[in-house]
Amino acid sequence: MKIIRTFILKNELGLHARAAVLMVNVSNRFRANVTFEKDGRIVDGKSILGILTLACPKGGSITITAEGNDAEDVMKAFEVLIDNKFGEN
Repeated sequence: MKIIRTFILKNELGLHARAAVLMVNVSNRFRANVTFEKDGRIVDGKSILGILTLACPKGGSITITAEGNDAEDVMKAFEVLIDNKFGEN
């Protein structure tokens, strides 16, 4: 199964180091192959450095692709993480 969703970042700092670590932690909890895309640049969802290079600010959009048996589960986990602003105020 392959799922592709685009999310708008709502947290003040956008996709900074702590948020990138949280994204990688979610990716690593599942078997699905995960990639992140912004402005045509695609990076591995399990690479902190790759995610940081996307430089996605608050209000920016990021497209996440998950492919595998648990793609739906990993996508739900990303949705919760992003909707909760990565636990930031």
